[in-house]
Amino acid sequence: MSTKESALSIFALGGINEIGKNMYVVQYKDDIVVIDCGGKFPDETLLGIDLIIPDITYLEENRDKIRGMIVTHGHEDHIGGIPHILKKLNMPIYATHFTLGLIELKLEEHRLLRDTELTTIDAGTTLELGSIQASFFKVSHSIPDCLGIVFKTPEGNVVHTGDFKFDLTPHNNEYADIHRMAEIGKEGVLLLISESTNAERKGLSPSEKMVASHMDEAFLRAPGKIIVSTFASNVSRVQQVVDAAKKTNRRLALLGRSMVNVVSVAMERGYLNIPDWMLVEARDVEQLPPEKVAILCTGSQGEPNAALARLSTGNYRDVSLYPDDTVIFAASPIPGNERDVSKIIDNLYQLGTQVIYGSGSSTGMHVSGHGYQEDLKFMLTLMKPTYFIPIHGEYRMLHHHGLLAESVGVKRDNIFIIKNGHVVDVKDLVARQTRSIPSGDIFVDGMGTGDVGSIMLRDRKLLSEEGMLVIVVTLSKTERGIISGPDTITRGFTFDQNSDQLIRQVNKLVTKTVMELQDENVRKWNVMKQNIKRSAGQFIFSQTRRKPMILPIIIEI
Repeated sequence: MSTKESALSIFALGGINEIGKNMYVVQYKDDIVVIDCGGKFPDETLLGIDLIIPDITYLEENRDKIRGMIVTHGHEDHIGGIPHILKKLNMPIYATHFTLGLIELKLEEHRLLRDTELTTIDAGTTLELGSIQASFFKVSHSIPDCLGIVFKTPEGNVVHTGDFKFDLTPHNNEYADIHRMAEIGKEGVLLLISESTNAERKGLSPSEKMVASHMDEAFLRAPGKIIVSTFASNVSRVQQVVDAAKKTNRRLALLGRSMVNVVSVAMERGYLNIPDWMLVEARDVEQLPPEKVAILCTGSQGEPNAALARLSTGNYRDVSLYPDDTVIFAASPIPGNERDVSKIIDNLYQLGTQVIYGSGSSTGMHVSGHGYQEDLKFMLTLMKPTYFIPIHGEYRMLHHHGLLAESVGVKRDNIFIIKNGHVVDVKDLVARQTRSIPSGDIFVDGMGTGDVGSIMLRDRKLLSEEGMLVIVVTLSKTERGIISGPDTITRGFTFDQNSDQLIRQVNKLVTKTVMELQDENVRKWNVMKQNIKRSAGQFIFSQTRRKPMILPIIIEI
């Protein structure tokens, strides 16, 4: 099915076969609506990279068709890429009251707030986005103000669930609107797009209220300071910590920029209630009795520069940990972060602190904000879709979600387990996946977005593993002879007892190479540099079995 033949198209630019950088697109003819724009944090192989965001080549090529971006909720994997994308492609942003508060913080930091059109929406809002009408329904998650979306198109209704669980006793009293979901299902859902994070976990997801009693108990038993590390955006968990601190008459300090920012937004917008007497600056913690102090901090995922990591190594300027202190991990590690989290736990034990960590079910300090298998089946049953696309998860999660859909009546041939860039086209109520659009990762490095590619990453990897040699040769511009050098400078290469001899041999070889090129009347710098790199590289590998980066520098005077 060609692009011209298809009226309705659905695809992902991020969030498929991965956890993070969620970005989805619904297009009807010449109208495009973007859903979310998240960022994903890099692993240790992406040296120097700060953030990964989706490739928006297709959107840039079709910028005149974009009617806006709808943001389902305020987690980083759904809003983290927004300021970087807006620098290339400005568009209206639609989000709930709390979510907009978090987005505004990012836009202000990037000096984009004035130039961006922001519109507050809620479960009762209806948006006319060209030929696409968007309405909303409330879902429960681990952050306030979360929405699912219903797109009404001439081909039929497309539903995007957002991130969700069915929590019948939510701590923040934000109940999922199950009756509205049932009505949407009755109206008819052509295609359902639904998250798959916990598709492998059996049963129903536990309620957030389960955490409160365990948190209270830990606060009552802790002999010294109590430090709780969780996601800053989990406002319900933050409120539980505040409530436990209030019951035990503890003052509360906030460590970590994101924790301070999110708590400020949540308090300002009425989603978090902290007594006036409770908050204390980090610099004042050491002046208070330890049994009267609680700390909320970032770093539950093992981030090396987060507050908890610095506390665990004794490098936090204002606060130190002691053997009577208790550290609680009130979040489970995201897949891939386990090793970093384990390192911090080891450091904490070396300091002598008591540590409460592990899966939420074993400690009672965390429950997931994502639905388990029975939650996912319940959503599918309410919506009764003709077609189904599982999203927001690695391939095995999407696969299991597909099996769940089949178990509740969705035909196997109507389930599309796609990749980023794969397009599901709908025409005359028939959906097919036959084409793709450009997709991939864009790397954010400092202030640069998209200016770091595979070649630069390869060079960084080479430097980190093998080191480098800088070979400086000064030539006479008139006589073409060597005036000084070669001088070889090494960094991260070798400094054993034979290194001086090895460097002398390299210098001797470079001299020979330059002289041979001059005898052949070769004067182009790039040719000389290539020959120096090749001859020096082959010699070093033969002697050391290493391949350092070699940078020849030729100076003419």
